[in-house]
Amino acid sequence: MDELQKRTAQAIVNIFETGRALGRYGQVTLLAGDSGQLTYGRSQTTLSSGNLYLLIKAYCDMREAAFADRLRPSLPRLEGIDAALNHDESFKSLLRAAGDDPVMQACQDGFFDRVYWAPAATAAQSLGITTALGVTTVYDSVVHGSWARMRDRTIAAIKRPGDSDEKKWITTYIATRRHWLANHSNTLLRKTVYRMDALQKLVDAQAWALPLPLTVRGVAITEEILSGAPPIRVSAEIAEQRLLRLRSPFMQGGDVVALQEALTRADFALEVDGVFGPATEAQLKAFQARRGLTADGIAGPATRTALGL
Repeated sequence: MDELQKRTAQAIVNIFETGRALGRYGQVTLLAGDSGQLTYGRSQTTLSSGNLYLLIKAYCDMREAAFADRLRPSLPRLEGIDAALNHDESFKSLLRAAGDDPVMQACQDGFFDRVYWAPAATAAQSLGITTALGVTTVYDSVVHGSWARMRDRTIAAIKRPGDSDEKKWITTYIATRRHWLANHSNTLLRKTVYRMDALQKLVDAQAWALPLPLTVRGVAITEEILSGAPPIRVSAEIAEQRLLRLRSPFMQGGDVVALQEALTRADFALEVDGVFGPATEAQLKAFQARRGLTADGIAGPATRTALGL
């Protein structure tokens, strides 16, 4: 994909998330029954996933962040996924105001590239998906949630894209995910089938290269726009992965084992004991520094992707 196709793909998902091709950096959404809880920003990152904590932390660490001093006291509550933040109007007002800060906008652009776009592009490449619309379909599910689950269902039905026609695989994936959404136990999530319907319209139009101009859900996407009834934002994110970091008491479990094993495969000497202690943090920071990631010792989506997890 070239840069314009990437921006078009992101615009499509922005429309799904916020109703605008360029997104709404200050949008705060909370819907009863949404497993993601409070969501925020251009690509609506969620409180429950821990990604909202990572976004606000990254913003507070940036020079000239206008709202850093006012948002920084909320970081412990964000890290702890404090559900009371869902109804903290002062906090939500700060988020909305911070969305107008050019520093926040730049922070979100970089953050969503690392946390959503890069993992989606890597996932698509690993499956042999090369069309712009195919990558967009993967990206939408990475943002919305439960990409891996729907990927595996599609592979079970039609094998991997490399073993069949990519366009047929993407069409089958869209149908599989639509059926899952339409029959989900969360009634709000059922209403997000519009995402699959919009992608299917692009398939029907044979818009595999995402040629501009495009119209998605009544919103125009043009090269000029990219240069310069609202959607229902219900997260399909399932809390299957927690943020791994040094805490007291130390975090333990199979996900820590998987992290340690991945670090050892990357040639970092480490005892695989399933306990996230200081040694694991030190080796994780070293790995992040080597790969050009933020060396914060936190195993989030971007770090997991870099480790192949």
